[in-house]
Amino acid sequence: MYAIIESCGKQYKVSEGDVVFFEKLDAEEGKKVNFDNVVLVSNEDKIEVGTPYVKGVKVEGKVVKHGKGKKIIVYKYKAKKNYRRTQGHRQPYTKVEITAIKMPTAKKKAEKVEEKVEA
Repeated sequence: MYAIIESCGKQYKVSEGDVVFFEKLDAEEGKKVNFDNVVLVSNEDKIEVGTPYVKGVKVEGKVVKHGKGKKIIVYKYKAKKNYRRTQGHRQPYTKVEITAIKMPTAKKKAEKVEEKVEA
């Protein structure tokens, strides 16, 4: 089972147990994070595509740590004008471990099974 979620202006393909690097999120280390913007869910042979999001599906994760990526060098240059500027940049990130993909249909199926057992 996997899902495609939208977060930080990007789309990520995730499944349970994956570790994903998002742009900096507003959550403390060790706290849970919920992603409600699920674009697509694939459950074995069944695929659900949202318009724009799949209703009732949530992806849960746990913040592992915050950090900064590798440094990149930004170099500005204009030919024949003696203009040169160098600047470094380190993009902040949040490392998240995906713990669960929650589907609303699982509850409905469980309720139907209980009704059949009672009858």
